[in-house]
Amino acid sequence: MSNLLKVENLHVYYGSIHAIKGVSFDVNEGEIVTLIGANGAGKSTTLNTVAGLLKPRSGSILLNGQSIAGVPADKIVSRGMALCPEGRRVFLQMSVKENLEMGGFTRPAGEIADSIEDVYQRFPRLKERYKQVAGTLSGGEQQMLAMGRALMSKPKLLMLDEPSMGLAPILVEQIFDIIKELHEAGTTILLVEQNAQMALSVADRAYVLETGNIVKEGPALELLNDDAVKNAYLGD
Repeated sequence: MSNLLKVENLHVYYGSIHAIKGVSFDVNEGEIVTLIGANGAGKSTTLNTVAGLLKPRSGSILLNGQSIAGVPADKIVSRGMALCPEGRRVFLQMSVKENLEMGGFTRPAGEIADSIEDVYQRFPRLKERYKQVAGTLSGGEQQMLAMGRALMSKPKLLMLDEPSMGLAPILVEQIFDIIKELHEAGTTILLVEQNAQMALSVADRAYVLETGNIVKEGPALELLNDDAVKNAYLGD
């Protein structure tokens, strides 16, 4: 199993605040890897740094063996990584179809229509609403749109930041079913999720973040049954 993403000794600051303190982790091709932790642990900061939205103070980030630390976000998308951001961040005044077209900005123009059809096959609800303005969609539909938009670039690595946030339990189940389907179809996924139970139930491996440090790592099933993780994150 080849290494798709390798992060080593990552340090990230917000001004004088040391947010990420020497984090190291990797994601192998074909895996779902999850980062779990409480609010403010540094999960989203880590993903945003890997995606090129934040610049690390030091450390290395390798995608397919090539350094992407400090590379602009749009160039990172071109290299095979896509981020579905926290809070969905769809273009509220644009239609569903226009949002998807924006996600395909790195692709040859002749391939965009086929990519949109691929997204519609995975998310039939989006096809039904392709003319609808994204701001009028439900929270679950917006999440599907954000995921579909990220898939438009045909990423080797899909990063999902809090995909279940603010959704009703039945929609959370649907979103995680989609994550499992994407994985089965061969997509490598790095998942940041506060719902640790759901994240660990779909992931192959997991890392636990606390105040900018990785404090525990291992097979997801092992962490799901770990007493310390249960007490801290699973409500047991």
